[in-house]
Amino acid sequence: MKMIAALVTMALSLSFTLPLANAGPLKQFSSYEPNGEIERKYYAAGPWKDVTVGKTEKPCDSAGNKCILVYPTNLGANGLKHPIVAYGNGTNAHPTEAAYFLKHLASWGFAVIASEDKQTLPGITILDSVKFMIAANGDPESIFLNKLDVSQIGATGYSQGAFGVISAMIKSPGLIKTAIAIALPKRSWCNPSCPDPDLRNLTQGSIFFVTGSGDPISPPAQPPGSSSEQSIEAYYNAVPDNLMKLKGTLTGASHNDIAGQPDCAAAMGSGCVIGVYGYLGYPAAWLMYELQGDAYARGAFVQETGEMFKGPVHPASRNWDHVASNIR
Repeated sequence: MKMIAALVTMALSLSFTLPLANAGPLKQFSSYEPNGEIERKYYAAGPWKDVTVGKTEKPCDSAGNKCILVYPTNLGANGLKHPIVAYGNGTNAHPTEAAYFLKHLASWGFAVIASEDKQTLPGITILDSVKFMIAANGDPESIFLNKLDVSQIGATGYSQGAFGVISAMIKSPGLIKTAIAIALPKRSWCNPSCPDPDLRNLTQGSIFFVTGSGDPISPPAQPPGSSSEQSIEAYYNAVPDNLMKLKGTLTGASHNDIAGQPDCAAAMGSGCVIGVYGYLGYPAAWLMYELQGDAYARGAFVQETGEMFKGPVHPASRNWDHVASNIR
């Protein structure tokens, strides 16, 4: 209770520095070609093309970290209340390393918050950042006052942050409606002292697992004889069948392609091969379906018949493989 009270106090005193950058219209310059009309729609920048990146002057979580905020510049236009999306960093990473991806989500009307926490696996700071935004929605001094839909909250995280958003959803409970776990590491990459989160403990929400075919840290298929989750396939199977779930593997991507800005020239470290392009369409569509009720986006994910399952006839032209869903 003390932690929650402290978060509310911090949120009520929320203030912003000048924007770090105004993203302007998002553009895609890539040889990546979406496999279908649904992916093509959400691969392009959304209707909120002008987005702002800012930073809180005061901490946004119980660990004392500040937060990066990425949101439509013209908040609340046409009466929209913006769903909230929290982002979880990879190990020792910073939210700005995924700035292009986060700006893309904001262009589709989401208000994105990302703690600068560099060790996000427990999910506590991710959940704190969500509560920070909820409080900001009721703060007369905040630009977010009455501009957010606090009933529609999602989270997306990369690598360790993928563990983090699952942990946050388990700990909510029910506050975070959906999660996108990008490049979720196999269990052998996790210190033996941190076996959680256990996906079998999910009781509410939905989840979309995304990895790359060239990612050795987050492989798509389970090695024979493995006793724990060593693949996206195993994580997907661990999620209770009564919850909505989806998985897909992006052809050619490695572990750090989410850091493409949009290509890999400015990506931090190695492991960026094709850039962020493949992560723009279906993740945005998933959040539009889950948090904005977009029925057209849902058409990509329906079991066996959805667009993600189809792709081009020629296997060499497929962008997505190892696709599975229980959405009917």
